[in-house]
Amino acid sequence: MIDQEELRDCYTSTPSKIVLLVVDGLGGLAHPDTRLSELETAHIPNLDAMAQESACGLTTPVLPGVAPGSGPGHLALFGYDPLKHMIGRGALEALGIDVALQPGDIAARGNFCLVDGDGLLVDRRAGRIPSQLSAPLCERLDKIEIDGVQLDVFPVQDYRFVLRLRGEGLSEFISETDPQVTGAAPLTVKPLAPGATRTAGLVNEFVAQAGKLLAEEERANMVLLRGFARLPDLPPMGEVYRLNTAGIAAYPMYRGLAEVAGMKVIPTGHTFGDEVETLRQNFNNHDFFFIHYKPADAAGEDGDFDGKVKCLEDLDPFIPQIRELEPDVFVVAGDHSTPAIMAAHSWHPVPFMLHSKLTRGEGVPGFNERTCAQGSVGSILATQVMLLAMSHAGKLNKYGP
Repeated sequence: MIDQEELRDCYTSTPSKIVLLVVDGLGGLAHPDTRLSELETAHIPNLDAMAQESACGLTTPVLPGVAPGSGPGHLALFGYDPLKHMIGRGALEALGIDVALQPGDIAARGNFCLVDGDGLLVDRRAGRIPSQLSAPLCERLDKIEIDGVQLDVFPVQDYRFVLRLRGEGLSEFISETDPQVTGAAPLTVKPLAPGATRTAGLVNEFVAQAGKLLAEEERANMVLLRGFARLPDLPPMGEVYRLNTAGIAAYPMYRGLAEVAGMKVIPTGHTFGDEVETLRQNFNNHDFFFIHYKPADAAGEDGDFDGKVKCLEDLDPFIPQIRELEPDVFVVAGDHSTPAIMAAHSWHPVPFMLHSKLTRGEGVPGFNERTCAQGSVGSILATQVMLLAMSHAGKLNKYGP
């Protein structure tokens, strides 16, 4: 755990290698008709086989009952206390697409969305419009000018963009415009701390002008903004654990998470297959790899149970490819649960497994919520995953005399 000062002298550098695969939104809940979760429904023979010879359990990303965002969920798996190190999504998204953030800059994650004639949200993600449609809209928004602040709009991927505010006296302590539900109007930004009133007003003016510029668009006629944040300052993961860390992620936000954790972000393609190939090509250059799989979370957020099942099945063939590299420790975990029946992140514990030469004989019949609850690891905080990985890799010495 990065914030556990007492353990820092116990970490040691060794040639052994750790791969941490984070399956975004991994956990789920039972379908009302079948009483089986997405993982229980999916045909995932390779994940199931790995679970039979792994240490398995459930992780709680933040605290029981707390539904985390992707940022806190990932930081916890990296060993950071998510209650101590809060990073806004805007900064992560900006760093993930190499947008420079200076001290004092504020970044926000933006979604193109669709509202009806009454200004009520019909689709919070504008039908997940592709990048070739959203990029010209970003160019249009980038021309907005407001006195007292420099505004820059950067396309990210599909329906997402980054808004950067640069100027004097800006504050990240403002509310978001996304109500998180359809059928409601985008929210007015409000100050959340003294000195934030001006920034809230600037953002509200941007949203108003954006709405006018997009009014005639059929699929994306408004914007939603959230995750207002400054450049974060975290102790580098590699320095604390004495690791040579690398992050491989197709989606910008997760590249941003790797960067703020001090990892070397290795360029990769747009698919998980590209990520696995990048891992293979760089396997000799680092002793810790974070690799990210996004599709399961997207399907869960869309409320698409069958779609999430398919995404898990699509992941499964890549497991042998990673195992063929023979990492000393291979962890499969999730940053949070995204049950399709909720169509949202949830607080439910997340299945987890760790494979090493020391775990044979303590496995469970398959990889899902029900079996992992019976695993040898039991239920732990996500911040404790790295301690287990380090121990199995021989990188954590005895504590105390």
